This record gives sequence, C-alpha cells and structure tokens, in this order.
Amino acid sequence: MMKRVLVFMAFAALLLIGTAQTSQAQTDQTATTQQLTEQTQTTAPAQGEAVLHKEIKRLFIEGGAGFMGVILLCLILGLAISIERIIYLNLATTNTEKLLAKLDKALKEDGIDAAKEICRNTRGPVASIFYQGLDRAHEGVEMAEKSVVAYGGVQMGLLEKNLSWISLFIAIAPMLGFLGTVIGMIAAFDAIEQAGTVSATIVAGGIKVALITTVFGLVVAIILQVFYNYLLSKIDGISNQMEDSSITLIDMLAKYNQK
Repeated sequence: MMKRVLVFMAFAALLLIGTAQTSQAQTDQTATTQQLTEQTQTTAPAQGEAVLHKEIKRLFIEGGAGFMGVILLCLILGLAISIERIIYLNLATTNTEKLLAKLDKALKEDGIDAAKEICRNTRGPVASIFYQGLDRAHEGVEMAEKSVVAYGGVQMGLLEKNLSWISLFIAIAPMLGFLGTVIGMIAAFDAIEQAGTVSATIVAGGIKVALITTVFGLVVAIILQVFYNYLLSKIDGISNQMEDSSITLIDMLAKYNQK
C-alpha cells in the first residue's frame, strides 16, 4: 500500500513538472511570437517606404530619362512657385475689421496723417490700398475712390503673379506624358517589326513603358491642380476683403470730409 502511494505521488509530481514545463514553453513561445510581431510591425512601415521608393525609382528609369525628367522638372518648378505664392498670400492676409477700427479712431482723433501712418506700418495689400486712398483724400472723396480702385488693380496683379506658370505646368505635364506614350508605342511596334512576329512580351513591355509617362504626367497635373485651386480660393478671399473694406474706407472719408 505504501509503495502504491509513493508511486502515485511520484507520478503526480512528474505530471505537475511536465505541465509546468509545457506552460513555460507555451509562455516563452507566446512572448517570442509577440516580440516578432512587434518587430515586424515596427519594421514594416520602414520596409514599405523603402519598397515604395525603389518602385518609384524603377518606374522612373523605365519611363525614360528624357520625358520623365521634363515631367519631374514641371513638378519641382510648380511646387516651388506654389509654395512661394502660399507664403506670400498668407503674409498678405490682413485683419481688415481691426485695421478699419484703428483707422476710424485715428481719423476722428488725429486726422488723415495718423491714419496714413497706421497704413504705412501695416503689412498687406489692403493697407497699401488704404494708404493710396488716404493720400488722395485731400483732393476729394471721388479722387480717393479712383485711387483705391486703380491701386486695387495693381495689388490684384501682384496677388496673381506667377499663377500662369502653374497653369502652364498643369497643362504641359499630362501632354508630355501622352507624347511619351505615343513615342513608346511607336518603339514597341518597331520592335515587333524587327522581330518579325507578334510577341506578347514585346507588346506588353513596350506598352507598359509607354504608359508610365502618362501616369506620371497625370499625377503631376493632379498635385499642381490642388495647389492651384487653393491659391485661387485664397486670392478670391483677399480680393473680397479688399473690395468690402475699400467701400467702408470711402464711407469713412466721406464722413470725415463732412466735418
């Protein structure tokens, strides 16, 4: 009986030890799996970016240095002009309500010269237009209004400066892509003619290379079109500010001259 108890206890101990070792192994395996998963998740974005970069580089080379280089130049120049215009327009934005309040107070308390000084120290096309109107205020409200309108046209020209170049790049990029596609198709048919047979490899390879330029040209045009529309909306906002605030300024000058 005692021997049976000892054997049973020994068997139970071996079973418990085996279970503990199995649990530990499963725990270690789970931890290892989690570590591998975390490492994979960490390295996946970097690997994905590297693969994307290599793929774009490969497609650029396959598309041909001539047309692809010109399309890339359109993108670089278009983005450079767009960024310059965005910075300029952001600096040209003025809080017209605050400026008009200062001018109204200056006209009532200190006169035209004080209002001109405020405009001189304020950045933006709205302040420049106000300064021109105030500078001709002594000649009458009508002359001040004409000065505001004339100088407003000058400021609109400055706001719209170089936008025609962005529009040109938007038009040229896909056209260059289509031209590259046509030339690539011609090269593919030349290869078929020289081979003397219609091979799926020759046809598919030629068409693929030809279409790459079209894809890149359209992508460049889409990117620049987004910037172009943003710039147009920004210019429209500033233009509306100039028109509304100019009317308010003329009303202020009319009241000032009536005193």
